[in-house]
Formats: sequence, C-alpha cells, structure tokens
Amino acid sequence: MADLQDDPYTDTTTASSTPAAAPSTPPDTAPADAVATTPGDSTPVDVVDPRVGSDERARALLAAHPVIDGHNSLAQALRHTSPHDLELGEAALDTDIPRIRAGGVGGQFWSLVVPGQAADQNRAISSTLELIDLLRSLISDCPEGLRLALNAGDLSDARNCGRVASFLGPVAGYALGDSIGTLRGYHALGVRCVALAGAGWAADGLTRFGQEMVREMNRLGVLVDLSGTSDATMRAGLAVAKAPVLLSRSAAGALTDHPANVADDILALLPANHGVCMVSFAPEQVVRAAGRPSVRDVADHVEHVREVAGLECVGLSGTYGLAADSPRTAGLEDSSRYPALIAELFDRGWDETDLAALTWGNAARVVRDVEFAARAAQQRRGPSSATMEDLDGR
Repeated sequence: MADLQDDPYTDTTTASSTPAAAPSTPPDTAPADAVATTPGDSTPVDVVDPRVGSDERARALLAAHPVIDGHNSLAQALRHTSPHDLELGEAALDTDIPRIRAGGVGGQFWSLVVPGQAADQNRAISSTLELIDLLRSLISDCPEGLRLALNAGDLSDARNCGRVASFLGPVAGYALGDSIGTLRGYHALGVRCVALAGAGWAADGLTRFGQEMVREMNRLGVLVDLSGTSDATMRAGLAVAKAPVLLSRSAAGALTDHPANVADDILALLPANHGVCMVSFAPEQVVRAAGRPSVRDVADHVEHVREVAGLECVGLSGTYGLAADSPRTAGLEDSSRYPALIAELFDRGWDETDLAALTWGNAARVVRDVEFAARAAQQRRGPSSATMEDLDGR
C-alpha cells in the first residue's frame, strides 16, 4: 500500500545539543522589554529579570509558557473521585485542578492506558472506552479548569483562555484490537495519541500490519507514542512515521536502566523525525544512586536528552495521577511542583528561550506538525482497509 510522501520539513535546522550558557548581558543592563523567540514556536519569550531568585523566575516563566505534560494517569482514579473534589482539591491524589494551576500546566495528555495485554483485547477496549467517557465527563464538568483539545488550534485557544488543554491519550496499543477500524473509532471519540507498547504487531519491530497502523495514525493526525517499546520497535516506528513521534514518559537509558527509558542511539535519531522525548519524573526511571531520587536527578536526565537529541527534542512528563502516598521523586511530589525543576534548570544556566521550548514550544510544535502531516496525507490516500490477516497472515 502506498506510503505517505509528504514531508513538512523541507528546510530544517538542528538546535544546539549543549545547554545554553548563562546570559552574557550583565543583569543591571538587561533591557526590560527584551524578547526572544522560542524554538519550535512563534510565541515571543519575555526575558525574566535575572536579578530575582530562580524560584520567582521559574513561576514567571511558567505563567507565560506553561508546561505541556506528556503523561498523567488520573483517569484510572476517576471511578472513585468526583469532578467536584478534583476542582476544589483532592488530598488523596497527587493531581487536582488547583495543583495543576499552581504547577503552571497549560496542556495535558491524559493517559488512557489500561492494565492488560494483547491476549485480553476485548476487555482492554471496553475499559478504554469507559476511561474516555470518564475523562470527557470530567472535562465537561470542570469548564473553568479544563478544555478538550483535538488539534493545535484548541491547544492555543485553551492557553489563551487560561484553561488546561486536555488531550485524550495515549491509548494502549493492545486496546486497538488489531483493528485499524478501532483506531478510527477512538479518533472519532477524541483520542489523539496511541502508545504502541504491548501490541503484538509492535513487539520486536513492526510487522507489515504494524507499519500500516502507523501510516493510518499519521493520516488521522494521531500521535505515535513509542515509550515502553523495544529498541527495534522504536527504530521501525521512526523509519515508518512521516510525522513527529512522541515518547510520552521516557527518561535517558544511559543514566538509568529502565524498560521505559530510551537509549542514546535512539535519541540520536529523534532530530531527523523532529519528535520529542518527554522526560519522566517517575522515581524508578530517574534514580541514579542509592537513596531517593531528587529534582537534580530529573534535571540530569533533561540535560542528557538535550545533549544527545538537541533542544527541540526534549519535553516534560510528570507521570502524575497516582495516590498521594505513591513513591515520588523528592521535590516533585505532585503536579504543583514543576516550578522546582524549572528553577533548578535556571540555576544550571538555561535561559528563558530554551526553557520555553522545553515547557511549551517543543510539544506544541509536535501537535501542530502532526496535524499538518495529516492534512497532507489525506490528500494522497483514503482510509486504510487493511487487516492483520491481509498483511501478516493471521
């Protein structure tokens, strides 16, 4: 079957792969109205007065350039928590709307990954549909805090209105039921991200059917999430995809050996695809020595991804949405704590332009470019009618 030939990148440049040096302009001579441009986003970046403390600078930056976060599993807890509690504050969880606001979150991918595996696809599908229904109800019941996002325009509109742009997904690959029609059904319900992990056709590379599934995701404008897949599947996904991919909850495998983390040789492939690795805060993914991991460990992972893949390929993934007493990285215990990481990066010499790319610009670019690639693909091919039997013989 025909592949997608349209590539929105005809003239690209690679961002610097090393952390930016501290501003060379003395603090007392920096112009008050100085602005810069965020890589991957046309939004001007207000230069925060370097004379104030890093904590205050972090909050000022997030007020202007909030976080688009790659993974929050709150949907799993919605069966036991009312929208009213989440809107006012829910002490039993690490996520609620007041803490999201305090953390400077402006966009959120709400995970729809359900427990299960490929052998239990029917249950996975029904459980995923239940989570979609719960999340859409939450968004509807909290209009002052959340807004459903289906595209890049919705992302910008939500930000301009002071709402958290809410993307449905990722959905688990094994919850597709080995059916491209099921993928289109999820898309019709608002899903905009699918994780390949766990799908039989994405176990060790991509089968022919798996390749066609990725092409259909590109045609629909569904982000392809490679977190948790094998190195072979990551390589195959990057080779097949004609739109930027997402690693929604991965840290640097070179620093912490964990199945969800990504190796340097894979990170080095991201710039050609223009994808983004959303660095996880999960303690088991960032721990580097004995004892509890801290904000500094997460910052080390962020800087490593930037060094290997480049500035335009790094983002953030709090991996919140858990019970309040779940193990957490010290200093990043709940969804209000993003400013602590931004302050740490300010102290390491990151400037406002680079941090605005990390928090908002890179992820917003991926959403926009996936949508662009989908429009181009839809002019070249219609919906795929392929089945696993057709392509893989099973």
